[in-house]
Amino acid sequence: MTTLTVHGGQILLGDVILPAANLVLADGRLHAIDPAGRGDIEIDLAGGWLLPGFIDTQVNGGGGVLFNNALTVDGLATIAAAHARFGTTALLPTLISDTHEAIAAALDAVDAAIVAGVPGIIGVHIEGPFISGARKGIHDPSLIRALDRKVIDMLCAPRRGVVMMTLAPEIVTAEDISRLAAAGVILSAGHTDATYEQARVGFAAGITGVTHLYNAMSPLLHRAPGVVGAAFTDDRIWCGLIADGVHVAPAALDVALRIKGADRLMLVTDAMPSVGSSEESFLLNGRRMTVRNGVCEGEDGTLAGAHLDMAQAVRTMRAATGADLRLVSRMASGSPAAFLGLDRERGTLAPGMRADFVVLDADLQPVQTWIGGVKVAGRETSDARVEGELTDR
Repeated sequence: MTTLTVHGGQILLGDVILPAANLVLADGRLHAIDPAGRGDIEIDLAGGWLLPGFIDTQVNGGGGVLFNNALTVDGLATIAAAHARFGTTALLPTLISDTHEAIAAALDAVDAAIVAGVPGIIGVHIEGPFISGARKGIHDPSLIRALDRKVIDMLCAPRRGVVMMTLAPEIVTAEDISRLAAAGVILSAGHTDATYEQARVGFAAGITGVTHLYNAMSPLLHRAPGVVGAAFTDDRIWCGLIADGVHVAPAALDVALRIKGADRLMLVTDAMPSVGSSEESFLLNGRRMTVRNGVCEGEDGTLAGAHLDMAQAVRTMRAATGADLRLVSRMASGSPAAFLGLDRERGTLAPGMRADFVVLDADLQPVQTWIGGVKVAGRETSDARVEGELTDR
């Protein structure tokens, strides 16, 4: 067992904020909260926060690596390590529309990474290619196609971690949606031009999420509510949000929070290789993508994912909405855990839960990240006295 004595700031345990606590860690979990005594390691938050680790359901890349271009354990380890620097303790590497062979390789690579114990990798997100050409965004139109039995069988096969898929409900049959959902695939509507009615049919068949709400989907119009309207009027649906100040206007972030609430909103990064890297360009399906002034774009100016980390998303969401940090933390941790069916072990800090947490300073900048009770990224907290040996991995 290891005991952390944490003080000098705010510690979010469940929905309760404590100014100090002794956190007893054992076997990768928060074993107990001991009000007395002195721990093995002391962390002075210096006015900052200790929050549950962030869970990101949409990560295309990081550390100079794009998942599509590095379908390997090493590639996944680089991506996960890059995002750990910003407080992400669990993520779904996301494959942007690609070939059958690439989908198979992505599924196998994530399985292998989980077996190898790569910190932070908990499953895979297949985004496309079974999407609408009218709402393709940066996805290569030559790769967009109909869902077929081969891919369905591939996705329905047993896997080591979570399997999530983004698809357009208007081009996939309700029967295929139901089969995927019955096999445990977590389905999200995205890159879709579905009508309100088509989206509702998809939800009834087994779709439980909406990928990057507002972006690349039919909007809410007063006579045509579209996918956005369908998501807003169905309390069962979780919605991802790219809170980078570019993809979604601050007022629209606020509207989403007022309508859906923190329990059904998930902050996502849609991150590209530039996160955690000095690289400002990369190739996607042979096309050049470039980061300009913090915005990732294709050569024609189309948004190409985001140059965004989860800590920045938390800061942006809080600034846009004025929400209590407990609510914003829920959008970054508890809600994605619930969406993925992992909320019995991740997404909040309480005895028995995984010891996945992030230390932020008073400005909500990341300081340390712990996964499974091990510090995997960060510096020592300011003015902190840290006893014992800690090794970043």
